[in-house]
Amino acid sequence: MLLTIDVGNTNISIGLLDHHKIIGRYRLITGTERTSDEYRTFLDSFLRTSHVRPEQIEDVMISSVVPKVNHTLSAAVVKSFGRLPIMIDHETPSGLTLLTDNPKEIGADLIVDMAAAYHRYQQSCLVLDFGTATTFTPVDAHGVCRYAVICPGLGIVSHTLTENAAKLPEIEIRKPASILAGNTIDAMQAGVVYGYIGLVEKIVSLMKQELQDPQIKVVATGGLGRVISAEVDCIDEYDPDLAYYGMQVIYDKIRESRKTAE
Repeated sequence: MLLTIDVGNTNISIGLLDHHKIIGRYRLITGTERTSDEYRTFLDSFLRTSHVRPEQIEDVMISSVVPKVNHTLSAAVVKSFGRLPIMIDHETPSGLTLLTDNPKEIGADLIVDMAAAYHRYQQSCLVLDFGTATTFTPVDAHGVCRYAVICPGLGIVSHTLTENAAKLPEIEIRKPASILAGNTIDAMQAGVVYGYIGLVEKIVSLMKQELQDPQIKVVATGGLGRVISAEVDCIDEYDPDLAYYGMQVIYDKIRESRKTAE
């Protein structure tokens, strides 16, 4: 079995895969002040609830965009499984060719998402990851990534509005029945959600035009991606588990590299 850990700025998502099938999921808030023993407790609890023994874990993959967490989380993996995790970066075999201006800047989260989409569809893909930030990363039909777009996430947009306007309350992120709002809550939800729908549609449209690839497969992931994916026609697929599958794809590439080296 493969244990995959996706460390984001807001949440840490853990997926357990057995023969490429997800058999367990676990999510916790990213805490930069947690100790390795605390993370070990979370990992051990996840395995128990999944009815899996530590010795059944073949390897552990970590995709992280929060460097402060990496050391303590890696130490927790060593304590729980007796091995170092595989940390994903721009040099990890992924089936992709990273040709941005500075490939070192490409987050591991983007790499695993693109690896999963490209492997699954075997064509050009535009991956939208709706997390703390929303990212748009295209990979062409040959597995080459050259570009990216990053914008504030839907949660940040909503939070910023509340934090900077004294009389505006916190709101649930959902689409109101109409853009014509008759109260403050509906007005805020209309502005945030309909506004974000417009942002996504415009960026996807412009990227398709400039890439000269109108048939590019648009794949969305990330917790808030479900809200937007249901409201736009420009997204072809929504998969909240894309990062887990991407880490499995990359792990398979690493195993192939090891066998070749032997």
